[in-house]
Amino acid sequence: MGSTTTLGPRWRRSRLGVGAVLATGLALGGCAANDPPPTETSSAAERESPSAGASEQRFPDVLDATISREPDGLTVAATISSPYDSPERYADAFRVRSVDGRTVFGVRELAHDHAGEQPFTRSLTGLEVPSGTDRVEVQARDMANGWGGATHIVAVPPK
Repeated sequence: MGSTTTLGPRWRRSRLGVGAVLATGLALGGCAANDPPPTETSSAAERESPSAGASEQRFPDVLDATISREPDGLTVAATISSPYDSPERYADAFRVRSVDGRTVFGVRELAHDHAGEQPFTRSLTGLEVPSGTDRVEVQARDMANGWGGATHIVAVPPK
């Protein structure tokens, strides 16, 4: 089995300016007490995810992500929360990109809602990133509002 690395959940600011809110991925495992602090990289528009009720939430949040190195490339497992999910509107993808947001390394399309499974975890396999890439950002997409919400920075395991 490949090695797995995670840096912990991302901090985000609510659009109401309430301050930083820790994504609740800690209970889902994979986070150690000595994790380095999160790094803020996404724009305010991408992070916007109201702290109000699920029906008002505009974007899904990535609560946790891990990367393992397999013989056919990297496998990224992303845990996503989209409590507003219904057949009419749901989180329909997640992507793995550079921490500066300029390069997308891979996208996992999600073909249906996960209303009865919140949060949910899905994987993207066979991912390749350029040599020297030590961290990537995982971000989810809402079918109506596009890319946004809380993201997660993950360390790429060494070869």
